[in-house]
Parts: sequence; C-alpha cells; structure tokens
Amino acid sequence: MMSYIFWNPELTAIQLGPLGIRWYSLCWIIGLLAAYFYVRRIFSDEKIPYEKFEPLYLYCFIGIIIGARLGHCIFYQPEYFLSSAKGWFEMFIPVKLFGAGVADSLSSGQWKFIGYEGLASHGGTLGLMLALLLYSRKMKLPLLFLIDAIAIATPVTACFIRLGNLMNSEIIGKPTTLPWAFVFERVDNIPRHPGQLYEAIAYCILALIMFAIYKRTSKGKKAEKVRTDFRNITGNKARYDFKASHDNKAVSGNKTLNDSTRDTKNEEKNQMSFCNRYIGTGFYFGLCLLFIFTARFFIELTKENQVDFESAMTINMGQLLSLPFVVLGAVCMWRGYKKK
Repeated sequence: MMSYIFWNPELTAIQLGPLGIRWYSLCWIIGLLAAYFYVRRIFSDEKIPYEKFEPLYLYCFIGIIIGARLGHCIFYQPEYFLSSAKGWFEMFIPVKLFGAGVADSLSSGQWKFIGYEGLASHGGTLGLMLALLLYSRKMKLPLLFLIDAIAIATPVTACFIRLGNLMNSEIIGKPTTLPWAFVFERVDNIPRHPGQLYEAIAYCILALIMFAIYKRTSKGKKAEKVRTDFRNITGNKARYDFKASHDNKAVSGNKTLNDSTRDTKNEEKNQMSFCNRYIGTGFYFGLCLLFIFTARFFIELTKENQVDFESAMTINMGQLLSLPFVVLGAVCMWRGYKKK
C-alpha cells in the first residue's frame, strides 16, 4: 500500500485576502494563455495583422466555456439541469442554490458562488468550432486556416485542463494494483488509475508531435509562395473600373459596389498562401481530433463512470461522444494530407 501515491492537495493555489484562486482555475488560465501565445505566433508567421488576431481569444474563450458547460449539463446531468428552474439557472450562472426555488434562494441568501463545476470537453469542442465559424465570417479569414491554427495549440490547453482535474481529484479512474496508482483521499482510500494524468500525458505527446510537424513543414518567412499581405487586402476599399463612353466620352462606372466587394473577396481568397505546408487544409484539425478522441476513447476504459446511467451502457458517454470526432478527424486529416 505504501508504494501508491496518496493524493490530497489543497484546492486553492493562490490566496489573495478573501479571494482564492483554485488549482483548476489556474490550470485553465495557464492553458488558455499558452494557446494564446502559440496561436499569435502562428498568425505572425503567416503575416496576418495583430488587429485581426486580437478578438480571436475572446471568441474562443466564450465558445469553449459555453459549449463545455452546456455539454456537461445536457449530456451528463439532464435530469437535474433540465427539470427545474433552479437547474436552468445554475446551468448558466455559476452559483449553487439551496432554497426551494430561484427567487427563494436569492432573496434569503441561500446561495453560494462555486464557479462552473462540470465542463465537458466534447461540448467545449463544439462550442469552439461554432465560435471559429463566427470569427471567420466576421474577420474574412479562411475557416480551415483558423481551425488548423487553433488545433495546433489545443493539446497544450487540454493538457493543463486535465492537470486541473487531477488537482481537484475528479474524473477518477477504476481501482487498480499498479504501482503508480493514486489514492484520491478526498474520494476514498482505494488505489485507482490516474485517468486525468493519462490524458494529460497523451495531450502533451500530441503537442510535441504538432510542434514537430509544424516546424518541419514550415517554409520560412522568406518563402517564395507567401504572397499575401493581409494588411493590403483587408485595407482595400471598393474599387471602380471607369471607362470613357464611346458615344459621349463621359466617365461611367462599369461595376457596382457589390461586384467590387465580391472581386475583393475573390482576390483575397486567391492570393492566400501560407508559410506552412499543411495549415489551411484541415490536416492539423483532423490530427488533433483523431489523436485526442482516440486516446480519450481508450483511456475511458480505466475511468469510473461520471454518472449512474452510464453503468447500463455498453460504452460510456465519453466514449460514445468521442466516436463522431474520431471519424471527422480521420476524414479531415486524410483530405488535408491529399491536398498537399
């Protein structure tokens, strides 16, 4: 028993007077900041101006949080969150209500701020994809480029999130006698698989693979094929091709504003050429989905079910939700590879 790892860390990482920052929150912050600087470097390599990059972080953060929260509430605890006004309130507002209803809890002070306890990675992935679609339309940037850029940085964030789960002693594994088993003292005294650590290690390996592929397939800043100057493209105003009339030699415009705007968009699309061989093809996005959710599928075999109804399922909810992402990842990765 003494060879096992006894695990019961303090939940709070930093205490600033009455304000405490928990390890879980800190891991989220570190993961998102790491992704922020990583993707900013990719934008810089591809000559995309900073003002286009700046709103991306907010889009991604909101999309991930909303998607992850809704994913947990809908897929794992629908009987609680969808069955009452209290559940619906707690789904969106990070508090716990202890009164008979929403009004009673708030008026009597029977509530506590707890943050969002329960975030599902599958929902976070869907929320991120929707956020990138909206950002792509707003900023007039190719969607495939955006999802590839984010995919390259995603494993770093995912790694830190799972480390946060480890610090919280949540998403625990099944009992085992392996020498590296963790005894999550906050839960029980049974040696268990550290499923969170398995996932964190898998995502760290993927981050290294992504980085190696990106560096190996980059052509460099002086690459001849990199012709796009996004500052010039996005700074273009509507243009008109004026010509003299054969009859009265008067000047008349032969293009409408809509035609000009469409030409500008077509020019932007045709001129885009990236320094990295695979970025903008969907290859990195596919690799990210395929690796993460394949790893997730098999690591789930070592983890306890998160909710009771999963005991009656042939495969648990995490595995079931992983399958569509594995298929999508394989298709995107293959198509991206064939494009180049």
